[in-house]
Amino acid sequence: MVRRLARGCWSAFWDYETPKVIVVRNRRLGFVHRMVQLLILLYFVWYVFIVQKSYQDSETGPESSIITKVKGITMSEDKVWDVEEYVKPPEGGSVVSIITRIEVTPSQTLGTCPESMRVHSSTCHSDDDCIAGQLDMQGNGIRTGHCVPYYHGDSKTCEVSAWCPVEDGTSDNHFLGKMAPNFTILIKNSIHYPKFKFSKGKIASQKSDYLKHCTFDQDSDPYCPIFRLGFIVEKAGENFTELAHKGGVIGVIINWNCDLDLCESECNPKYSFRRLDPKYDPASSGYNFRFGKYYKINGTTTTRTLIKAYGIRIDVIVHGQAGKFSLIPTIINLATALTSIGVGSFLCDWILLTFMNKNKLYSHKKFDKVVDTLGQHMGQRPPVPEPSQQDSTSTDPKGLAQL
Repeated sequence: MVRRLARGCWSAFWDYETPKVIVVRNRRLGFVHRMVQLLILLYFVWYVFIVQKSYQDSETGPESSIITKVKGITMSEDKVWDVEEYVKPPEGGSVVSIITRIEVTPSQTLGTCPESMRVHSSTCHSDDDCIAGQLDMQGNGIRTGHCVPYYHGDSKTCEVSAWCPVEDGTSDNHFLGKMAPNFTILIKNSIHYPKFKFSKGKIASQKSDYLKHCTFDQDSDPYCPIFRLGFIVEKAGENFTELAHKGGVIGVIINWNCDLDLCESECNPKYSFRRLDPKYDPASSGYNFRFGKYYKINGTTTTRTLIKAYGIRIDVIVHGQAGKFSLIPTIINLATALTSIGVGSFLCDWILLTFMNKNKLYSHKKFDKVVDTLGQHMGQRPPVPEPSQQDSTSTDPKGLAQL
């Protein structure tokens, strides 16, 4: 049995299959066949070639340069603030922070003082509760081993060697966001697609005084690179007062999708704005940072003003894709389209041989086995005589009439 099976497999290995064309006059099956072909053709013509533009060679992720500059003046309760004070970092780049609220701890000097009550396990009743030399990474300094009265009230905390007085939540609070919605942000951006050797900047006008008068507007001036801070926050769907108080991160997304088969003037950026930090996650939302301003009193004692700043951080994100006609992807997608049209025939063959009433008759007409004399000399299967036309007609006189 094994030898017979091996001989059969060896013989079948040398078989050759060639398609046989049968015309089946069935309107339902013909309708399904043409509809499948039509859907495949529409998919490739409309989606693949028109929407996806698969006849083009493409490049994603352009090389990009970004320069930002903020202008504006605002006021707190007792002070006028200009750009040099509320913008960090001052040189401008793809990320810029605009301070809208600060907590100030003035006149800090190096010395010893009570630890902040906000630090874990900082409260005490006696010196035994404070271990000298102990360092809490969430605290402000190194403990001296003494339990001392707090800045206010009857509580006591462990004494630390640090910048004193420590930041304890009772610092002066200044809100800078009153005029902040009218701040303007200049965003200069230029891109380069190295594969196509294409470069372009996003300032459309060449006039020297253009930037002095324009402000971005989606309808009247869509290519002006100057944005109002209030406009950016509004387009991101946020409340400005709430955002200025707690801080947050807003993304300015610049999308350069360019069809390089068209003229250069058709390649222009599209803008979108959205909040990047998780708004509804209390542990992760908001944005703040600390920095100090140092000076000396009487030329000897180093003193600093500690500032905890809350602000709106602007992240400029550039992405895009460029495409240009290329013969190779065009040929590949055309070949794929022509090949995929054959799916209709495969589907109809499956219906024909599986679900039709006379599927056995169709199968008999579709598949034939022919053995030539060369196959006999090679020791293959003996020829199987095909039924003659008369036999076929006598056994199934209506068979050909149904094809």
